[in-house]
Order: sequence, then C-alpha cells, then structure tokens
Amino acid sequence: MESTGSWISQQVVLEASHLIHPALSRMKTEDPSRRDLDYFQEKLWIIIVLQFFFAVLGNGFTIYHFVAWERTWHAGIIFSFNLALCDLFYTISLLPLAVYYSPPKNWKYGSPFCKLDRFAFFVNLYGSTFFIACISLNRYVAIVHPFFAHERIETFHAKVVSGAVWLVAIAISAPVLHFSNVESKGNVTVCLGSASVSELPAYLPYSWFLLAVGCGLPFLLTLFSCVAIVCVVRRSHGITRVEKCKVKILVSIVVLLYALFYLPFHVFRNVNLYYRVQDNINKAIYFTYQIAKILVNFHVCIHPFIYAALAKNMPKCCCKGLQRQKELQEKKKNVELHLAPSHGH
Repeated sequence: MESTGSWISQQVVLEASHLIHPALSRMKTEDPSRRDLDYFQEKLWIIIVLQFFFAVLGNGFTIYHFVAWERTWHAGIIFSFNLALCDLFYTISLLPLAVYYSPPKNWKYGSPFCKLDRFAFFVNLYGSTFFIACISLNRYVAIVHPFFAHERIETFHAKVVSGAVWLVAIAISAPVLHFSNVESKGNVTVCLGSASVSELPAYLPYSWFLLAVGCGLPFLLTLFSCVAIVCVVRRSHGITRVEKCKVKILVSIVVLLYALFYLPFHVFRNVNLYYRVQDNINKAIYFTYQIAKILVNFHVCIHPFIYAALAKNMPKCCCKGLQRQKELQEKKKNVELHLAPSHGH
C-alpha cells in the first residue's frame, strides 16, 4: 500500500509540474514592460476624457466665435480658424482611444476603424504644426514687411495656403493607412499606433520622415519667424514699449509650447522605435514616450487660449505700428518740402 501511495503521489506531482511549467514559461517570456504599459495606459483614459472635454469646448467655441462674430477675415483669422478645425478633428480622434485604454484594454472596432482613427490623428497633428508655422510666418510678414503685407497679401492667398496645408498633411499621413493595423495578443485586440514587428524596419524611415517634415520643418519656420519678429520689434520706433513686450511674450509662448508639446512626442517616438527595431526595449524610453503621447494631446486644450485670443490683437498691434511709421514718414516729407525752398534761395 505504501508503494502504491508513493507511486500515486509521484504521478500527481509529475502532472502538476507539467501544468505549472508552461505558466512559469509564459511568466518568464512575457514582457514586463508590456504588463506595466497596459496598467499605465488603463490609468490614463480619464486624462484623455478630460482633454477631450476641454478641447471640444475650447475649439468649438473658437470656431463658433469666428463664424458668428468675425466679419473681416484677414489671413491671421483664416489660419487660426483652420488650426481650430484641426484641433477639433484631432480631439474627436481621441475619444475612441479613451474607450480603448479604459480597463480592460481592448480594441473593439475592427481594423478599418483602427486605421481611420490613427490616420485622422496624424493628419490633424501635422495640420496643426503647419498652421502654427503659417500663423508665425504671417505675423513675420506683417511686422517685418508691413507695407508688403498691407498691399499684397489678401485673404485669397491665405485660403490657397490653407488648402495646400490640408493636402500636405493628408499626403504625408497616408502611409499610416497601410502600417496601422490590429493584432491579437491572447484575449486582447491591440490597435497599433505604429506598425507590426515585421514591418517596423520599413516603418522607421517613414517615422523619421514625419519627424523631419511634419514636425522639424514647421518648427524651424516658426522659430525663424519668431526670432526675426523679436529682432525687428526691438529696433522699431513705431511700436511702444508695452506693445513690444506683448509681441515678445507672444512669440516666446509660441516657441515654448511647440517645443513642449510636439518635440518630445516625435523624438521619443523615434528613439523608442529604434530600440524596438534592434529588439532591445529600453524601459525608460518606453515610458517617457507614453508620457509624451499624453503631453502632445494638451495642445488642443491650449491653442484656443493662445491663437484664437490673439488672432485679433497682433494685427491691431501691427496696424498701430504701421500707422505710426506712415505718420513719421509723412512728417519727414513735410519737413523736407518745407526746407526745400530755403535751399533754392
């Protein structure tokens, strides 16, 4: 009996070891950063919902204000209106992500809607970066070349440029429709924001292209415009000290917000993709990128307070400076005409 009991005990232990061993193997092979990431993202859906709420209110009111109250649409208002449209469409694309991240994390809407939502995210993200560059360049021309802006730039030009920006944003975001897809991982369906592991080597150069063209180029144009504006305003005699201070603060805020919202997202996104292609996940980079993804969403909440509120103030300031310059030139001409006869005698 003892031998029989011993044999049964050995069989039970053996069977249990066969059942436990695969579970232990899965625990060893499962990426701990993936488990941590899922837990981290499941805590962020509330932040995304709050961002959605404030951004819809802010950009919706901005669009309503422009349509209902603005009778004279100069270039600055046209670009600001299109920026508000981009931010509103971007905000709408966040709502499915908030539902996706809410526990238990699972994409329930299929592959076509996953592709469409990611595509809308990038189109409106890069539409906003280019419209920020357009707003900055428009201010540059209005301040640095006021007579040219007053006499040559019309609303038609701003509308054509706006249409071109939308086309460029759509064109550079189109490959997202190919790369983005859904994957099944156990009982969970994931909507990929980048690409599958097999397509990462092909996706990484495209991601670097988005960094250079979609983020870097608008940032350089914005930075150039802001630096040039500050330099010209400092030397201008037609703008008061208070107005100079307002312009400096405005352009500084533009550069700082761009650097805060857009640059970390693109930099850490590409660094994280590089590590993934090398099959060497850097946990610090990985989680910093997740924070940058939440940070970039805040631009849709801040823009209505920055660009819409100041879309009318900058032209007023520039017009005042332009009017003072005209008055100074007229006074100078009158003095010259008054002195001209005395030279004849």
